[in-house]
Amino acid sequence: MDQETDREAPLRDGSVTATCPMCGVVFVPAPNQVYCKHACGAKAWRRRHQVAATAVAIPPSRSRRPITVYECEACGTRSVGDQRCEGCGSFMRRIGFGGCCPHCDGAVAVADLLPEEVLPKVMR
Repeated sequence: MDQETDREAPLRDGSVTATCPMCGVVFVPAPNQVYCKHACGAKAWRRRHQVAATAVAIPPSRSRRPITVYECEACGTRSVGDQRCEGCGSFMRRIGFGGCCPHCDGAVAVADLLPEEVLPKVMR
């Protein structure tokens, strides 16, 4: 056998060599040495003592159609939750989130009530 090969791959005798459980390097251990270097020992300690990640609960999805205001481009009629115009039968375009006005019972979008600077980009 070649002497260089013997130096690169030491014997796998338990009393002579050990394998680092963190990085897999074969090394000659000192008494009671488990890891090849201090960095591997510190990494193992951090893994043993890290806090388990909590599971993120994602709420179930729900439809936005019941709270969306639509407007017909042909006749200008607005409705909440209905995408098809009752008058002319064409599909309406989405104005934004909103609901029925408590005074006149007409469809009112939130974007109509607030100034544009206050609205987030999602609602514009």
